[in-house]
Amino acid sequence: MNIEFDLIQDKIEFFEARDLQTLEKKINEQIGHNKSILLSVHSVSHQVTLDGKGHPLYTAAVHFKAKEMN
Repeated sequence: MNIEFDLIQDKIEFFEARDLQTLEKKINEQIGHNKSILLSVHSVSHQVTLDGKGHPLYTAAVHFKAKEMN
């Protein structure tokens, strides 16, 4: 049996929440998971929109990249 592993170089994840604290908690939790596979945050993009009832919906896209090994 031959097993091969490829390192993940880039990963983009999307998050949404009804408040900023929950959004931040979700992102920080995923940062912890991605550190274990040697990915770090490269950039974050976020915005807030209103749903049909006028309530805010916070969204974020987080781009993770492989840590450079020197």
